[in-house]
Amino acid sequence: MTRNVTLTLLHTNDLHSHFEETSRIAGYIEEVRGRTDPNALIVLDSGDFLDRARMETEGTTAAVNRAVMERIGYDAVMLGNNEGLSYTPDELERIFGGMSVPFVCANMTLTATESPPAWMIPSLMLERSGLRIGLIGATVPFNEYYELLGWDAGDPTAVLRAEVAKLRPEADVIILLSHLGLRSDERIAAAVPGVDLILGGHTHHLLEVPLIEGDTAICAAGKFGAYVGHLQLEFGADRKLVKVSGGSIPTDDMAPSEGVQRLISMYREQAKLRMGRKIASLSEPLEWRHDRESPLPTLLSAAIRAMTGADIALVNAGQLLEGLPAGDVTEETIHAICPSPINPCMMRLPGSLILKTLEESLLPEFQDLEIRGFGFRGKVLGTLCLDGLEVAADMSRPPYQRVKEAAIGGASLDVHREYTVGTLDMFTFGVGYIGLKEGREIRYYLPEFIRDVLTRSLNNDGMIARSKEPRWRYSDAP
Repeated sequence: MTRNVTLTLLHTNDLHSHFEETSRIAGYIEEVRGRTDPNALIVLDSGDFLDRARMETEGTTAAVNRAVMERIGYDAVMLGNNEGLSYTPDELERIFGGMSVPFVCANMTLTATESPPAWMIPSLMLERSGLRIGLIGATVPFNEYYELLGWDAGDPTAVLRAEVAKLRPEADVIILLSHLGLRSDERIAAAVPGVDLILGGHTHHLLEVPLIEGDTAICAAGKFGAYVGHLQLEFGADRKLVKVSGGSIPTDDMAPSEGVQRLISMYREQAKLRMGRKIASLSEPLEWRHDRESPLPTLLSAAIRAMTGADIALVNAGQLLEGLPAGDVTEETIHAICPSPINPCMMRLPGSLILKTLEESLLPEFQDLEIRGFGFRGKVLGTLCLDGLEVAADMSRPPYQRVKEAAIGGASLDVHREYTVGTLDMFTFGVGYIGLKEGREIRYYLPEFIRDVLTRSLNNDGMIARSKEPRWRYSDAP
């Protein structure tokens, strides 16, 4: 190569099935393609492009997401935790097997084979304008979860060092598709020589212009398709990358792709047909409220306790968005009121922390706490609904002194004893109720989501009847 060359790179991350914004991004990519030499254009995604909280994704088993990615024409995509944790490896094989867009991820292998699945490769070499572009992917290693699903997630830094050493002699530039988070991207930039550009995701960080760490440029386009990354990569006559310019562009005013909109509409109709299946019929409504005990979240708590075999169960009411009326219940209804891709779990917790958590759940600052991420797709945290536990609370007392009595199996709660607690995986990340992050000997239940557990309970008349029996007794309530 005897002349300077500039490549255009468009990139996305953490779209999370936000199809309206994705359609605008698709329209922008179409417009850029129309005015750019195809031999000088690269289009990449850094993971979490799907989210089962969206009805179109749930109702088509992510076929809509695959179709949109293929329609946009990405050159490579990365495996985010929303892809890797939302489905089993067999389901992912059915979703992504034979996909025209390559999946690139170097630190994920199947436990059974110690190799990546057939639809995923550790790295990829592209050629554009006579330049060799090495692409490597790395995703956050949530091994406590991945091991239960049959994956082994390797240490990203060690894996990347090996993969960069393999590609560097052949590549003019190395780009890392990262679903690790900004802090990890900065560490990798310092610890792994030879990575020229990191396209980041996972922590939903927005970098309006590239962040330069040593010899590495780090870029990211926020979350939910509100931005798209548009970069210019300038190479000298010696084939070396000399400049990364551009950054993230808001998508608000971009014209959507009509073709992608039609595609999404078609899959939306398919999803509605599939999710119209009746899964239960209720003779009476199941009420819900976020700030006091109510039957529907209590039913979910009872179902999780029955599933885990725990001494007690604690479920925040905010996992549900509304109650259920009497009559037929469809799959779409359950998905609409319980959209979070959250799994049940069981932990051991001392009585002292159970008591603290109960006290927290009586406070408006916890009940009304807005949470983003960690699998939570509700609005506010909500109070705790219980099973296996009976509590008397005096609301006239000061905060953290309101629980007068708490009994498990007819015996007073022992603050010095450990109990098994059935609850939700998001609490183990330290979000929401503080006491629940201190649990130990945690067991996660995958691949079931809490809405699957709730669905089964809706056909258990005895459990439904018991969910209307109070576990909380309030006095002097405002």
